[in-house]
Amino acid sequence: MVKQPTIVVTGAAGFIGSVFVQYLNEQGFHQLLLVDDFGVEEKRKNWEQKQFIKVIERQSFIAQLENDEFEVDAIVHLGARTDTTEFNYAIHEELNLNYSKSLWNYTTQKKIPFIYASSAATYGAGEHGYDDNHDIVNQLTPLNPYGVSKNEFDKWALTQSNQPLSWTGLKFFNVYGPNESHKARMASVIFHSFNQIKQTGLVKLFKSHKEGFKHGEQLRDFVYVKDLVKVIGWMLHQMMSNSWDANKNGLYNLGTGKARSFYDLAANTFKAQGLAPNVEFIDMPLDIRDKYQYFTEANMAKLRAAGYTAPFYTLEEGVADYVANYLVPAKSY
Repeated sequence: MVKQPTIVVTGAAGFIGSVFVQYLNEQGFHQLLLVDDFGVEEKRKNWEQKQFIKVIERQSFIAQLENDEFEVDAIVHLGARTDTTEFNYAIHEELNLNYSKSLWNYTTQKKIPFIYASSAATYGAGEHGYDDNHDIVNQLTPLNPYGVSKNEFDKWALTQSNQPLSWTGLKFFNVYGPNESHKARMASVIFHSFNQIKQTGLVKLFKSHKEGFKHGEQLRDFVYVKDLVKVIGWMLHQMMSNSWDANKNGLYNLGTGKARSFYDLAANTFKAQGLAPNVEFIDMPLDIRDKYQYFTEANMAKLRAAGYTAPFYTLEEGVADYVANYLVPAKSY
């Protein structure tokens, strides 16, 4: 019997990490080391039913790795401090930059695949566009400390002469889907819309505070988490089967390539429940008003050129699946 590879998934109790663990389970992978802060009670339902070898606390994991306590075949690093309203850069620097460097150095030394989560927050206001082109990384000016920390790691990674044999940094755009309920304010607009509809029968969206954008017409590239983990799984398979050329290493956008409005998002949340849209516009909080992205849209040509051919959920398809199969029955993935 062929021995299964041992795969580390960081952020495994969180939103994207826990969905990726379930995806791996469904593909037949159970030799998984789950890394996160497992003391957060509301995350428990995200991971405790999954199949894995063991859970490891984030704070002790690096030391255990460096002591060769595990034989690891790949690391998928999805753990991060993702709160864009946390303005203490030291927190982001420690968790998003320094921690990532430690994992990079380990995977380089062991010659194993490394896939990590970057972010579309690195693009700032989009003044340089949304191309996953390495030439613009040094020019990017993210709008918050979270985006800065992600971009600093991207910049660092691209300058390293010592690299993992196979690696990618994935710039996630606006991800939505099951297992995000613990994210509170940072959960997707669909999650908040669904709960507002349940409680009040209407959805509140931010007014526009920028010329050229009507209320609710702020545009984002919304990507369903099931598509996201499928791409990560495809990359991991390519790398572990030695089908990934080193010239494909680098940064990749991960969105749909199609920007949609927040109003579309809310309207489809109503539609998925057989309801007519009922939207009210409210002022955007002052603490995020001058750091708010009004438009994001991933250029997806690079991922397609690398060989990924599967279609992505449309916004209508993704919202319908999320609402009907997870939000209404209050189920995790």
